[in-house]
Amino acid sequence: MRIWIAKGSIWWILTVWACALISSVAAFYDPGFRTAAYFFILLTIFFLAFFRDPTRAPDPKEVSARPVMLSPADGRVMAAENGDVHIFMNFNDVHVNRTPISGRIKSIRYIKGSRIPAFTKDSVRNERNAIVIENDDVECTVTQIAGTITRRIVSYIKEGDFVKRGDRIGMIRFGSRVDVTIPPGFEPVIRRGDKVYAGKTVIANAVSTFSKSSIDTFGVIEDPEHEKHQEADDE
Repeated sequence: MRIWIAKGSIWWILTVWACALISSVAAFYDPGFRTAAYFFILLTIFFLAFFRDPTRAPDPKEVSARPVMLSPADGRVMAAENGDVHIFMNFNDVHVNRTPISGRIKSIRYIKGSRIPAFTKDSVRNERNAIVIENDDVECTVTQIAGTITRRIVSYIKEGDFVKRGDRIGMIRFGSRVDVTIPPGFEPVIRRGDKVYAGKTVIANAVSTFSKSSIDTFGVIEDPEHEKHQEADDE
């Protein structure tokens, strides 16, 4: 499995690495800088782990027979009811989010908000980014909700873009939550407490009858520029 650094995160890592290097050199001449050197070295290691972005793919056997939805985030399922799935992302989870279905980005709505802990129900009032993905008659909304620390949602997509199921759509820095709606015709296969992985874990299966073309498009979107964009993101 290849490990990448999340898009837009390299400067965070380079900044703390530079601080670690400078304080380490200073500590060589003055032991009083040792504490600062240890701190920035540990922070560099933490950032490398936090901003990791591993390649992901679902089990082909789980996605080949019928339309399915993949998890948009790593984390623990807080709730799966009333057509919604809420996923809490802890510090040790990968914070890059992915699209649960293939389709076109219909709309993106960014809303500023408060600083309520992401694992609470009231966190829906926090800074958030609601992304609507449409595929034929199916619509799915992925809502990225920031937590209490360094509220920052980074979007990788724009309205009108084509996305393939499992593509990266953005990330949330430092503790967060992702909500996803389950469209009519789909049934959740996860429950509260389950551990899920973005772009890998199946969270819902189709219970309605879909045509063969619909099954194909839920996994693949035919857009001539799509593969070029994704290759550029991975570089």
